[in-house]
Amino acid sequence: MRAFFTELWYFFTANLRASCFGVFLLSIFLLTEVVTIPLISRYDFIFLAAVIFQVCALIFGFERLKEFFVIILFHVLATIMELFKTNPAIGSWTYPAVGGAIFTLASVPLFTGFLYSAIGSYISRSFTFLKLSYQRFPDYYHLWILAVLSYVNFFTHHFFYDIRYILFAYVLIIFFRTKVHFQVYKKERSMPFLLTVFLTAFFVWIAENIGTFTKIWFYPSQLEYWRLISLGKVGSWFLLLILSFALVSIIYRNKLQHDTA
Repeated sequence: MRAFFTELWYFFTANLRASCFGVFLLSIFLLTEVVTIPLISRYDFIFLAAVIFQVCALIFGFERLKEFFVIILFHVLATIMELFKTNPAIGSWTYPAVGGAIFTLASVPLFTGFLYSAIGSYISRSFTFLKLSYQRFPDYYHLWILAVLSYVNFFTHHFFYDIRYILFAYVLIIFFRTKVHFQVYKKERSMPFLLTVFLTAFFVWIAENIGTFTKIWFYPSQLEYWRLISLGKVGSWFLLLILSFALVSIIYRNKLQHDTA
């Protein structure tokens, strides 16, 4: 029993180290909810704090340049999606204090790209801290087909047929036999790839609820009073995580084994 809790502790700390950027951002959300930052808007403070964090991560070697490149790429793709989703004609969600911020682009505070980058950072750092490798990983092109279609569908489903259920079926078929191997203590463990993506999506959903609870952004259903975000958003994060994984795989492709053992 003691060995079980020891390994559980190592697993928790490894994930905490991998998610340090996301934890940092959530801490800033909570801090700025209870403390009024003088002389600067809340969104600008979050943006500058995120930039300083990333600069320090590079200077002190917490992140390598190739990992930083992937994070920036994800930041750009995410900002494009944010510009579309927050456009008044679409109105998927809004940032209530964007008018008072300096570091903005149209209806989007520039810190928002870091919210998505934190997910990419977590996946990237997990390869190191959890010593990830994969068994029965499908042909690589499947991952990119899914990533591209998922990203495009985030835009097109507002105008055409929403293909997310087709994408879910595609994910299930090609990743059904894929396993993730990880090691945080003495023994290597494994779990289904689909389960890891679902659990990660669920924890991102929790983090998103913290974001709306601290009034960083709102969905239309939360304008009158705060309520939990629909669990259906877990599916959206599930597909976004596939995109994140594809981007991170650019630098960790050697970990994606193609054996059939």
